[in-house]
Amino acid sequence: MATAIHQLSFAAPSAGARRRLTRASASATDRHEVLSPKRRLPLRKVPGEHGPPLLGALKDRLEYFYGPGGRDGFFAARVRAHRSTVVRLNMPPGPFVAKDPRVVALLDAASFPVLFDTSLVDKTDLFTGTFMPSTDLTGGYRVLSYVDPAEPNHAPLKSLLFHLLTHRRQHVIPTFREVYGGLFGRMENDLARVGKADFGNYNDDAAFGFLCQALLGRDPVDSPLREEGPKLIAKWLLFQISPLLSLGLPTLVEDGLLHSFRLPPALIKKDYGRLADFFRDAGKAVIDEGERLGIAREEAVHNILFAMCFNSFGGIKILFPSLVKWLGRAGGRVHGRLATEVRAAVRANGGEVTMQALAEMPLVKSAVYEALRIEPPVAMQYGRAKRDMVVESHDYGYEVREGELLFGYQPMATKDPRVFPRAEDYVPDRFLGEDGERLLRYVVWSNGPESATPTLQDKQCAGKDFVVLIARLLVAELFLRYDSFDVQVGSSPLGSSVTITSLKKATF
Repeated sequence: MATAIHQLSFAAPSAGARRRLTRASASATDRHEVLSPKRRLPLRKVPGEHGPPLLGALKDRLEYFYGPGGRDGFFAARVRAHRSTVVRLNMPPGPFVAKDPRVVALLDAASFPVLFDTSLVDKTDLFTGTFMPSTDLTGGYRVLSYVDPAEPNHAPLKSLLFHLLTHRRQHVIPTFREVYGGLFGRMENDLARVGKADFGNYNDDAAFGFLCQALLGRDPVDSPLREEGPKLIAKWLLFQISPLLSLGLPTLVEDGLLHSFRLPPALIKKDYGRLADFFRDAGKAVIDEGERLGIAREEAVHNILFAMCFNSFGGIKILFPSLVKWLGRAGGRVHGRLATEVRAAVRANGGEVTMQALAEMPLVKSAVYEALRIEPPVAMQYGRAKRDMVVESHDYGYEVREGELLFGYQPMATKDPRVFPRAEDYVPDRFLGEDGERLLRYVVWSNGPESATPTLQDKQCAGKDFVVLIARLLVAELFLRYDSFDVQVGSSPLGSSVTITSLKKATF
């Protein structure tokens, strides 16, 4: 879904002078188009307030983390209070981690896509929002996620990630099946022994092993990392995003420890060095490609590490438990449909899971898209306005000034009831057929529409198609082995914790 743009002149209240503003809104197609006058919406000032310096940000932070309804409740309350899906508020962490917490929040499917248009918004150092973790946590380099497409090193770094994801593509499916086959075997053993199995713990080990073996051809267990990789990554992730997490500690302790100050990078330096040593050795072929692209070898090392440990491993750590949760809750009838589709497609392709077999599993693909819609693994996107513009919701246009920080809370955009009927429900077949295909432009978990393809000129996730592929492989592997399964669901700092309580082995 592209951003539609045209120019609108109006009288600035302060000076009475004519100003030029860019109007941005969701388009009905995947290209830029000029809005006709009849489509222009009435202008409205962005409602909401930031409150007094320091105190306003602290108040919003406490409500965000500890108020009724959690963070969803935090945003929903402001939509109700201002009768607007575009509002001003403060985003955590605020003092003393982020200098300026003030944002214009975009909380619907119509306004959200302006964040994808890099002609309108700057993405420099905004990957984690109103603060940027120390580069001491990434070898002293600003890695690709923090680099704007206008910067000269963006295109070479993104080209490197495209190469990382594709140069061993023939190994992805067999490696996934082998590694996650082992995961299901271990879960079956736990079920037989204690009657339940923690999917998340096994998934962490499997995800890191799969990524390293499939993309680099190296099993980390056979390196000095042994089996410690996932634990080292978890500690490293904590040091980067602790200001945005809630770990369930007492409010005053957690807010003071995690949200008010940065954890010192020196405490994780040795552990990070072990990870870097592994990727420096295992990733030599990819690092060589980076050098050919003009990227210094050490810069390539830290970008590969970040892409595989933060972006890929972190994404799988959130997405796979979420996918299993929603599928588990969907019940036996949905499981039967999925099992029938998966097994028929595999039989039709010589008993093998291939790209062609996956292409013949439309319900599997839809079920994955629906999980990405209802619980996107990356909930927030940011962009700083490059110039004065009008951002449009469904009903109004809102004046945004150059330099203001735009923030989008994706779960409200992808559960917008004006786009998705039964928006709060997991509907596995939502994206089947032509009508379903048209809705894919509103599935935006990848920092861009699902109907678009990442390029060197945008900030859409380089691994968008890879993530969808491996999620489909997980569903296929699950229903090749089992007719149905049951889950218990809890919460974790990064999403859902999922315990498998039964696995009913395949009977047909």
